[in-house]
Amino acid sequence: MTTDQSVADEGIVYEGELPADDPYALSYETGQGTVYTVSGGDWDSIASPDEGERERIVVNMGPQHPSTHGVLRLILELEGETVIDTRCGIGYLHTGIEKNMEYRTWTQGVTFVTRMDYLSPFYNETAYCLGVEKLLGITDQIPERAKTIRVLMMELNRISSHLVALATGGMELGALTAMTFGFRERELILDIFEMVTGLRMNSAFVRPGGVAQDITDDQVARIRETLPLLRKRMKDTTDLLVDNAIWMGRTVGVGYLDLAGCMALGITGPILRSTGLPHDLRKSQPYCGYETYDFEVPTQDTCDAYGRFLIRVAEMQESIKIVEQALDRLRPGPVMVEDKKIAWPAQLSIGGDGQGNSPEHIKEIMSESMEALIHHFKLVTEGFPVPTGQVYSAIESPRGELGVHIVSDGGTRPYRVHFRDPSFNNLQATAAMSNGSMISDVIAAVASIDPVMGGVDR
Repeated sequence: MTTDQSVADEGIVYEGELPADDPYALSYETGQGTVYTVSGGDWDSIASPDEGERERIVVNMGPQHPSTHGVLRLILELEGETVIDTRCGIGYLHTGIEKNMEYRTWTQGVTFVTRMDYLSPFYNETAYCLGVEKLLGITDQIPERAKTIRVLMMELNRISSHLVALATGGMELGALTAMTFGFRERELILDIFEMVTGLRMNSAFVRPGGVAQDITDDQVARIRETLPLLRKRMKDTTDLLVDNAIWMGRTVGVGYLDLAGCMALGITGPILRSTGLPHDLRKSQPYCGYETYDFEVPTQDTCDAYGRFLIRVAEMQESIKIVEQALDRLRPGPVMVEDKKIAWPAQLSIGGDGQGNSPEHIKEIMSESMEALIHHFKLVTEGFPVPTGQVYSAIESPRGELGVHIVSDGGTRPYRVHFRDPSFNNLQATAAMSNGSMISDVIAAVASIDPVMGGVDR
């Protein structure tokens, strides 16, 4: 009995004799003999182990595995419990966001990008809007209050994102109380998001030219009241895991990746800073006025999962400092650029159902001149043109450098929008962190990367 490589697409094809009673071996007759196709594997072919070599097996971890971040598939080649080779299988959450944006106006694009990395939506929105504003040439015209509100919301978002990273990472390694603490604190921040924007996630709050609506004095007071509670509760996670012998046993020396590896793979964020390099775009390429804020860039020199955990804990404290500074410098003023050819209405009054403008606000719009009403209609339905050109804009998201490359052909819709999502780049480190380790350490390594598959697949 022989095999034919032409059926490799059906699964793994083994050449040579195969037992006729193998329930997993499908066969059919050809002019050269019987062809067997063994399904369930992932490699095009698996060579027989050399004499004296231990047999290797291929295991699929995911894409539905409870200990992977979202729908990530890991293909592991194992020798016993030792991982010999690791491959990432992505694309299970592909949404076509970048392509869809080519058929929407520049402002409508915000509604799409906010859904990429769904744990840090305000960063997606801000990176995109900064790029659009560069093309429009209005970067210096953005009101100070709008820039301050952007910083405020982004840093709160950094805290909520890191809380999910620590909570899910703890759950995956068996520290269930860490998950309880993390999601408990995250609720405080999501309540603020809902209070300010009307939504807990995917708010489409940051828009080209400013933000969708202003933040009120009552909301500022509510945020100030929340910060001390947030700082006090976050200490629970620190006390639970920092210097905990069991936690350190699962994370110290695990997922090792040094500076040379990060440079070779284009890794940024807490993974890069765990090598001792204090690279942070808020410091090296400031935006939204970050150069005027007082904060530190936490680093570690352990190059492992434990160091990344410590960095995220420290970054949350620094973010609280930035939020406090942002609240202190909020001054009365507009939250949208003055150019009426670009600015969407930013002073909205929401109706009682929370899903539309109030009758009073609609009456105000309708009572203005007919020209103003026509302009409002055209701005919303057609959008505004953006000068021809291309730009790259990058910010420091909770996972690293989030960049956007935008191309405009002079129309009211993007010609091309492509994101450099840090989760996509950082996932390249999975093999370097996992090969040669035990299966259990793969979970800790992936958790320390903190990938969000919505940003990876787009």
